[in-house]
Amino acid sequence: MAHILITTDYLRPGDEVDQYLRTHGHTTVHSPMAGRRDPEQLVALLDGIDAALVANEPLTADVLSRAPRLRAVVRTGVGHDSIDIAAAGRLGITVSNLPGINANAVAEYTLGLLLAAARRLVQSASGVRAGGWPRQDGRELRGSTLGLLGYGAAARAVVPLAQAFGMRVLCTTGVPEHERTDPSVRFVGLPELLTTADYVSIHTALTDRTRRLLDATAFGRMKPTAILVNTARGAIVDEQALADAVRTGRIAGAALDVVGDEPLAADSPLRDVDGIVVYSHLAGQTAEARAAAGIEGAAEVMAALAGRPRFPVNTHLLPQTQPDG
Repeated sequence: MAHILITTDYLRPGDEVDQYLRTHGHTTVHSPMAGRRDPEQLVALLDGIDAALVANEPLTADVLSRAPRLRAVVRTGVGHDSIDIAAAGRLGITVSNLPGINANAVAEYTLGLLLAAARRLVQSASGVRAGGWPRQDGRELRGSTLGLLGYGAAARAVVPLAQAFGMRVLCTTGVPEHERTDPSVRFVGLPELLTTADYVSIHTALTDRTRRLLDATAFGRMKPTAILVNTARGAIVDEQALADAVRTGRIAGAALDVVGDEPLAADSPLRDVDGIVVYSHLAGQTAEARAAAGIEGAAEVMAALAGRPRFPVNTHLLPQTQPDG
């Protein structure tokens, strides 16, 4: 029997995931993550825990080193930048994610942000609520060019939706050429994508290479009419540089589902910039995606505890011999 910590906020005691784990003889501890969590709180929560099904918890090397029973961590999503996977590997802890689990949700949301930004829907509704009647022109997506940063499952799911609106699609990616299987997408380098695209949508992982990839230099290459969309990770964008670029008219605007520090800080440079709309990290949050992530996450916990994780991200860092579940 394993003790399993669950911090993903939409998973609750008694739900399908909880019943699944308990039916297999495990005990569960629910502590939904809401906002920031102090590392010491996390250490306390992990005391006596064998596996964790987590949201964006900051599982640092220090936190992991103080959880001696922990054997498996599973993210109920794709990104795992909040987890020190190298430290986990040294400690013999498997870290898994759920690749593609919310790709459709993210793709649909991306198109929603594109439409909202192009037609200034949020600004219009806010103006009406404030007693006005805004009548600024919007822009059509048809005939425009969408540039995708990254070519993972979500980006690939965006392609046919964008094309249904009559958009041309460019992509810059580190994915090997033999995996770039869609002939309707033109693959280009980042400089060309930035100078050509009317909309730039981020779908790449946060790594040392991509941190602040979109900085003042990048915004300087973009069209003054261009709009940035980010449903990936906030830290890929230099937020001060973005605020400056929009405020000065270097680019037209941004629709951000993610920011570097969540929830958005009161003193964030992104606040009160006309043309920048910040949402609350909802791209992957649909009823369908949540249900799939919960069950698949629980199944991955079971597989990892048995020494057979299906979607590990740190296999190469683990000791050769893994304990059986």
